[in-house]
Amino acid sequence: MDCGWTDSLGLALMGHGVPGRATEWARAAEQSGLGSVWIMEDYFRPGAYAVAAAAAAVSVRGVIGLGVVNPYTRHPAVVAMETATLAAIAPGRVVLGLGSSNRHWIEHQMGIPFKTPLRGLRESVEIVRRLLNGERVTYAGELFAVNDVKLEAPPPSRVPIMLGVKGPRALALAAEIADGVHCSILASPAHVRRVRATTAGARGDFKVIAYIPVAVSDDGARARQWMRPLVAHYLGLLHGQSILEDAGIAAARSQPFREAFIAGRAAAADLVTNDLLDAVAIAGTPAECRSALERWAEAGLDAVIAVVPEAGDLAVQIERIGRELSPAWRQLRCR
Repeated sequence: MDCGWTDSLGLALMGHGVPGRATEWARAAEQSGLGSVWIMEDYFRPGAYAVAAAAAAVSVRGVIGLGVVNPYTRHPAVVAMETATLAAIAPGRVVLGLGSSNRHWIEHQMGIPFKTPLRGLRESVEIVRRLLNGERVTYAGELFAVNDVKLEAPPPSRVPIMLGVKGPRALALAAEIADGVHCSILASPAHVRRVRATTAGARGDFKVIAYIPVAVSDDGARARQWMRPLVAHYLGLLHGQSILEDAGIAAARSQPFREAFIAGRAAAADLVTNDLLDAVAIAGTPAECRSALERWAEAGLDAVIAVVPEAGDLAVQIERIGRELSPAWRQLRCR
């Protein structure tokens, strides 16, 4: 298997204080041998492009990933403009993740019509890719249009575009128009296998990456305890979705987490059993974490983007993930 930026683990830059510590954490990730840093854009939290630019400015090798942004809050022409600017700061090191976000944020909270999201993704990928390729674009779609637009400074090299999608139709679209799929957090090995099966017709360099909760400690029970609130939160957020069904987590089992999420209560962390952790996260001793990585590698995952729980010391986790887990991923990927 060819190796590249996916041959080492990546890191998600998220949590409280990201803007003020993005440069520190990006430097630490690169120094620890991690191959990429990724910035989520969850509304209404820190903006992805500003954090990505800060990370890009202090790194020299690692990929800067946007995972993911959407074409509703930024018109596709603006996405292309922002991405080209980031690619000028970090030439050849930018990966763009695009998704449709969700109706609650887009329509209910911001009053932006949320229509035919798959059509919107198709149109936005075409506009963004053509602009990043340096073309002068006139395009009239159902949702988005540009008239005689050309970027003043398109990026010097091709920017891969990945889609943050889950459903069968959306995955088929990704196989047709994108360079890969960026799986949501709680993507189990079974979900990765479904993504691979659904996108089997894509070209050979098609990537599948995922946000995976990761915590490592010499005390495995302690690492799992750090992880429980994070997994509980996302079980509530993703209740009833196919990504949990893929992991064997029925709606009845995630219902208590959903109730806590809706009520605004603290996540029901005490209900997160070890089997739930094993299904959707990597937490334990270094040896246990390395063993868990094998399950995702065997399922066909190209890159693990580590989401570190806030209970763990992120600086320590970055160093340990880079030293103790990333080399194991390289061996799994490149053997």
